[in-house]
Amino acid sequence: MSDDHYLDRGEDGKHTADYKKHTPDILTAFDAFDATVFAPEGREIPLKFRELIAVAVGITTQCVYCIDWHSRQAKKAGATDAELAEAAWVATAIRAGGGFAHGRLALKFSGPHEH
Repeated sequence: MSDDHYLDRGEDGKHTADYKKHTPDILTAFDAFDATVFAPEGREIPLKFRELIAVAVGITTQCVYCIDWHSRQAKKAGATDAELAEAAWVATAIRAGGGFAHGRLALKFSGPHEH
């Protein structure tokens, strides 16, 4: 399945105008925050690793826009395909771990049970 099924880089971005129209102050604050988080220099974690973290989080939250943007930014920051693959596996492990942990909650919330 092509990524066109999920996003349209040309059209989807046009809806930023809705944010500009209705919540310009929040959009400005978010843009400044995002620019600070992903500043090329001056952070403790190098940009490549911050972008790889963003890729893993995007995979975990299943945000195709984040995966699209941050995968390309990670490559620009020097990430390799092997590093992107490992970031994807980290995200997969975290999602699986979340399923395991929440499965325990299903047992906990279901009431008394035998041991």
